[in-house]
Amino acid sequence: MASIAILGTLDSKSEEHSFLAERIHEHGHKTVFIDVGTGDNPKVEPDYSRYDVAASIGLDLDALMQRHDRGECVVAMSEAAPAFLAKLVGDGKVDGVISLGGGGGTAIGTAAMRALPIGFPKLMVSTVASGNTAHYVGTKDIAMMPSIVDVSGLNRISRAIFTRAAGAICGMVETKIDTEGGKPLIVASMFGNTTTCVNEAKAVLEDAGFEVLVFHATGSGGQAMESLIESGMVSAVLDVTTTEWADEVVGATLSAGPTRMDAMTKAKVPAVIAPGCVDMANFGARDTVPEAFEGRNFYIHNPQVTLMRTNAEECAEIGKAIANKANANTAPVAILNPLKAVSEINGEGQAFYEPEADKALFEAIHSNATVEVVDLDEPINSPTFAKACAEKLLDLIARPAN
Repeated sequence: MASIAILGTLDSKSEEHSFLAERIHEHGHKTVFIDVGTGDNPKVEPDYSRYDVAASIGLDLDALMQRHDRGECVVAMSEAAPAFLAKLVGDGKVDGVISLGGGGGTAIGTAAMRALPIGFPKLMVSTVASGNTAHYVGTKDIAMMPSIVDVSGLNRISRAIFTRAAGAICGMVETKIDTEGGKPLIVASMFGNTTTCVNEAKAVLEDAGFEVLVFHATGSGGQAMESLIESGMVSAVLDVTTTEWADEVVGATLSAGPTRMDAMTKAKVPAVIAPGCVDMANFGARDTVPEAFEGRNFYIHNPQVTLMRTNAEECAEIGKAIANKANANTAPVAILNPLKAVSEINGEGQAFYEPEADKALFEAIHSNATVEVVDLDEPINSPTFAKACAEKLLDLIARPAN
């Protein structure tokens, strides 16, 4: 028998949550009510009160509710619910979580779910599930089910949806996942311009007994990779495509944010890093590039993607950022520099061949890095460079952490 958390505003959605609990009980599982409401007293007796939730971050709930600001309450509970639910899950007290809600309930419910490990059963039944849910789901495996009608009372449609939702979350917790005998995981970052390098390195690592998961460094791809690293499921990182730092520094479209490369430090896993594709920042179609960048060196990757060559000043900032992120990791780390080309179009005679910018990049890495830095007189996609990255990572994995 599993324990399934029902997280919601039990003051206004009590009928719906009670119906959901009954359907879950029919599947033979227990329910745990978590109240995140901030209005009237809950109409369903919660197993964990709104005060329990608020206390997880030291929130003065009475003072908050007395201000009668719904937006402020939603924001506060969106901060408290993740901390509270993550603790329950970490303590093994619940085996899955489901929530019902409109805009505010979805904000709170999915915020809590994003704090949970990948693979943990999580289902959000929402009035906003049919639109763009990227900001609700983030990089986690949250199942979003459209409620079709408003989550406001019970009717022929909502009963059918909530019954199916109960079946879905019960099916998730009942499904057994075979994790025995799995190979240790390595994650790798890749772009079209580093595909050859990653494929070569991947083959070496797989021959050594690892499973390699590849993430496309498109902003959301880097964030997803970071999320998996932080989950503790990853043994090592092959981050040879740090191009998202170019977009972060320039202000282009594929940034993964300033926390990119932080997860390896939090998880304390070995990493090999290369400044792959940092010669390019990404924009949409050519006519969407901001006027501020007119006169720069552009490359039309396809009708929807325009690449802009990073200049020496930007490359120096990128190199410093990469070095500082590497320095923060207490596990073994090495930075490998492909001196002849950091991308497929960066070599001599290619569209983004700008030696002064590359020099600024490599000098910034050397002057700021306290970790091992290895220069190879190779382009990033050469078999020699790829093999060096893979072999260096295997060496780092074998070393003890600092």
